[in-house]
Amino acid sequence: MQRENRDSSDFSDSEPQSEPGPTHRILALDVGKKRIGLAVSDPLGITAQGLPTLERIRIRDDLNRLKKLIQEWSVGMLLVGRPLHMSGSESRQSLYTAEFAQRLSEYAGRPVVYWDERLTSVEAERILRASGASLEEKKNAVDRLSAVLLLESYLESRRITAASEDSTDG
Repeated sequence: MQRENRDSSDFSDSEPQSEPGPTHRILALDVGKKRIGLAVSDPLGITAQGLPTLERIRIRDDLNRLKKLIQEWSVGMLLVGRPLHMSGSESRQSLYTAEFAQRLSEYAGRPVVYWDERLTSVEAERILRASGASLEEKKNAVDRLSAVLLLESYLESRRITAASEDSTDG
């Protein structure tokens, strides 16, 4: 499956305006209407760790809680799941997500990268089903696990790109 790396100004194929520094983390968000799944990278951008899911209240409250989280974790970049239709076309949710992500980027002063999230929720549900999690456990974990899978996909893509660039430089 092809993943897309998009900056906050539009959905063209440009790189993010600012890669996180070596000690800045990446915060991944799986934005939904009721909840936001969250995951954060380690400072070196190698691993992804799930954070407690944010239960949505109001946009202003959501932005305040996310900004506090961004500051607490020394986040340098936001990675936002881009929910596309399987055909690759924009969905109503992807437009809502882009608007929310842009507001968060401006409010928190961090660049945002959009990443194709097709099938992350399906994969998260498959993993939880295989683990034998109860219905309540699945409900509470699916958004966080989706954010972890999103971030892992992005980090792996960066590793592959870096390895490819290293092999062409030598």
